[in-house]
Amino acid sequence: MKGLTIGGAMVDTIAIVEDGLIEQMSIRNAGKTFLLLEQGSKTEASCISTHCGGGAINAAVSLARLGLTVSTLAKIGSDTHAKVVKSTLAAEGVSDKWLKSTRDAPTGASAVISAHERDAAIFTFRGANTLLSSTDLRSEMFDVDLVYVSPLSGPSAEILPDVVKHASRRKAFVAVNPGIRQITRLFATIKDSLPGIDVLAVNRLEAETLVRESFTELSGSENRTLRSLAAATLVTLRNSALVSRHDVARALISGLKQIGARTVLLTDGRHGAYASRDGETVFCPGLEVPVVGTAGAGDAYVSTFAAFLAAGIASSDALLAAAVNASSVVRFADAQSGLLNRSDLEMETRDARRRLTMERWVGD
Repeated sequence: MKGLTIGGAMVDTIAIVEDGLIEQMSIRNAGKTFLLLEQGSKTEASCISTHCGGGAINAAVSLARLGLTVSTLAKIGSDTHAKVVKSTLAAEGVSDKWLKSTRDAPTGASAVISAHERDAAIFTFRGANTLLSSTDLRSEMFDVDLVYVSPLSGPSAEILPDVVKHASRRKAFVAVNPGIRQITRLFATIKDSLPGIDVLAVNRLEAETLVRESFTELSGSENRTLRSLAAATLVTLRNSALVSRHDVARALISGLKQIGARTVLLTDGRHGAYASRDGETVFCPGLEVPVVGTAGAGDAYVSTFAAFLAAGIASSDALLAAAVNASSVVRFADAQSGLLNRSDLEMETRDARRRLTMERWVGD
């Protein structure tokens, strides 16, 4: 199989800090947790390291280790960080034929602080990642089996409709994982592209945002059935504290299907993930593993699921393989060290199948 990944390229500097050296504060009503840095003081880190990252690069490495022939479309600067991106692709056997360089902005970069639950706090500089445009697209780059679109930054998000059109013309399998800023700024663009998207992958917050945006429109629809479905879903979301996570997830999936999503992958952090396809929804719980860092776990999950599905593998098997690959990624601070090759993934998936209980529901 051949794959093309589109999206961001980053260079991540990761600082791992022992829990006792940095304060943590939780605001329960808001459901948020903060790491507190003392102004003017130095905090000792147990490790500081630099790695290549970014959605398109993480997914490209993931797919390459699964045995696909992969190329990537991302934009980098003309700087030392660009060399890190290129060397990573070369080491993983990923083609940089479509990688774009610019002098208008530096390569994207981030600073990551990992402490406590290891759900890292990230300072992000998007840089050249915001400069992808439709003029960077070439029809021949879509002569692949799978097109994976990671979150697109700033103006780059506007290329999504053209990406989907190119991929549809070449009959490629399309998986899209939009970011929260992309959803809030360009909701209509994503919604209008759904007929050409084979897999829409979102986390819980992204799904809620999409559904609420879409149901604002549906509330004024002349279609009484759509209005009633929208109202029922919104009632479930408003009462989310009173119903099970499964009920909320299934309501979100139903809402996404109503606006045109064909296959939905809904990730719910450590709780697990749901895949809804062909009238069946499958739930895979999260695997309990020691967590060093969460960067790249989503990229691993979505890219693995999409690769398996594009190869004709059942959604339940694709979901389990994705959970295993993502659980391997979080054992490391960076986004790529834990990505498994195909044989190791198959071995660990067989073991996970014996330990996990997956659930199924008929209907979306």
